[in-house]
Amino acid sequence: MFRAVARIMRTPDLRRKIGFTLGIIALFRLGSFIPAPFVDYQNVQLCLAGNTGTSGLYELVNLFSGGALLQLSVFALGIMPYITSSIIVQLLRVVIPHFDTLYKEGQSGQAKLTQYTRYLTIALGILQSTTLITVARSGTLFAGSGAAECQQLITNDAWYAVLLMVITMTAGTGLIMWMGELITERGIGNGMSLLIFTSIAARFPTALWSIAQARSFEIFLMVVAVGLVIMAAVVFVEQSQRRVPVQYAKRMVGRRTYGGNNTYIPIKVNMAGVVPVIFASSLLYLPALVAQFNRPTDGTAPPAWVSWVEANLTSGDNPLYMVVYFALIVGFTYFYVAITFNPEEVADNMKKYGGFIPGIRAGRPTAEYLDYVLTRVTLPGSLYLGIIALIPLIALATVGANQNFPFGGASILIIVGVGLETVKQIDSQLQQRHYEGLLR
Repeated sequence: MFRAVARIMRTPDLRRKIGFTLGIIALFRLGSFIPAPFVDYQNVQLCLAGNTGTSGLYELVNLFSGGALLQLSVFALGIMPYITSSIIVQLLRVVIPHFDTLYKEGQSGQAKLTQYTRYLTIALGILQSTTLITVARSGTLFAGSGAAECQQLITNDAWYAVLLMVITMTAGTGLIMWMGELITERGIGNGMSLLIFTSIAARFPTALWSIAQARSFEIFLMVVAVGLVIMAAVVFVEQSQRRVPVQYAKRMVGRRTYGGNNTYIPIKVNMAGVVPVIFASSLLYLPALVAQFNRPTDGTAPPAWVSWVEANLTSGDNPLYMVVYFALIVGFTYFYVAITFNPEEVADNMKKYGGFIPGIRAGRPTAEYLDYVLTRVTLPGSLYLGIIALIPLIALATVGANQNFPFGGASILIIVGVGLETVKQIDSQLQQRHYEGLLR
């Protein structure tokens, strides 16, 4: 391992790429601590110290921003607007034929889709920054803290001050998007994924330290041991795949013979990644948001349905919340896999190039077989996603850790997935230059 690291340092091109990536990551983390204009930094820090934890979508965005959301920094929105816009553009391929045509055009079509994603990111940045500033002005951003300072996070409520804050946070989102594209172009790995990785990894020490302070040292060691087991299990499942064998018939083109080789179609157990967890978390936040808007402000008793929603669908340690959360993740996993993997399209491409699955006729029988395999492989994948996503909620109910429990949910999925992909890219570049990679 140390010899591989030494080879990285002796390779000028690879050393320059890694150095550039680390420099962009350092700038990204620096921007997470710079407060936006007209934000009372001292009051924000006091509220963070006394906050017992937010819930719902705030917690998800705060996770992906590395804690910058609750600090109301210039990078408060983090990479979340870009993630949302990317998912929306991907889903629009099913609804809008023009988007699907662009996707099939190759590099030129992909460039147009990327441009649409950028425009949508800025639009979502404006919307989310306006919502965040409105919530901060209302004093409900820190739901777990009742301090008076949490009602005075903004020092100036004038329209020009709010406009400047919206522009600053939206510009921060655009800058983060540009940084991610720079890492993809000139650095190592996927830039957007690495920035999310950095945001989540930056919160691991704080989350572990909070567990060590709130509980005994034995509980802390137990959490770390369980976390290592969970991480090993996630690595195993993320690497697992069902390989469908494919054979290509020989064909003559001029004087050359093509085909005749054997390959396979890799169907991963977890093809949906972390997207179903994001979908389920966002959808579960909607009832709480509706109930919050329907709560009376004059001190009278709220309607019965508002009380029921606040009692059952807002707290992560509630059994009904866990069951609904698990069911939504399983359902969204099947939905997202059905959108991203089209068995009919794969079967048509195989038939076009003379490929077939042994024992299965080309065309429609191949599509039906792939759909059969995909449905059964997705079942353990969806259950795995649901169990991993419930780990922070179970920790909240048993150990007393907050919902930012590091070894579970979206955080561990992203940490493992991005880490594996980045290590593979470094390994492939080392093999190109030294015939010996980072991994053995």
